[in-house]
Amino acid sequence: MGSTAHIAAVVTPYTIPAGIMDVLQVTLLVLVAAGATAVVLIREPVRQVIMLSAYGVLLAVLFLAFQAPDVTLSELTVGAVALPMLLLLALAKVKRREK
Repeated sequence: MGSTAHIAAVVTPYTIPAGIMDVLQVTLLVLVAAGATAVVLIREPVRQVIMLSAYGVLLAVLFLAFQAPDVTLSELTVGAVALPMLLLLALAKVKRREK
């Protein structure tokens, strides 16, 4: 007797149509690539750290679009707040020593 496999999926009542979600994800991937390029190309350290923080926010939004809320929260905490704050404190200390 032939048996068919059934795949169970969780469907929420607020599901976004797949086509719109695909466009959103591709758009976010392009923005993340542009943000990473901007971080590398910026030469002034303070502006580079600010762009790094914006890049962290972009990554967090991308992770949210890929339905990974736990990774989103981690990226917001580390990539958009903690790391840029540490880098700005380090830059301030280096500039103070130069004077």
